[in-house]
Amino acid sequence: MKRTKVLNNEHGFIKFILFMLVLSCMVYVGIKLGLPYYRYSAFKSDARELARISIAGTLDRTRAQVYERAIELKLPLEEEDIEVKKTSTGVRIETSWSETADFLGIYQHTMDFTVDVEG
Repeated sequence: MKRTKVLNNEHGFIKFILFMLVLSCMVYVGIKLGLPYYRYSAFKSDARELARISIAGTLDRTRAQVYERAIELKLPLEEEDIEVKKTSTGVRIETSWSETADFLGIYQHTMDFTVDVEG
């Protein structure tokens, strides 16, 4: 009963609309900023795993596997951007890229990501 009074009330309806507007803006910004960080985290985890298991494989094969994973995650990377080096303890994978989050064409935020893992 009380809920219908709030929505039927002129001030209650305006508060409800403003609350929903703020909530939807927060969800939109969260998705726009959260997806690049999720892709970064997933790619870094996969690169660490590939570095760990690629001790017996060739460096070119490891680079190709890392690049395939970057394509799956839709990262703006080229195969030449991925450095794979053999170290005394294993294999080191290094790469970096930037992504720009566009907020309705009004504001753009550039995020820089760097992956440097050794397995």
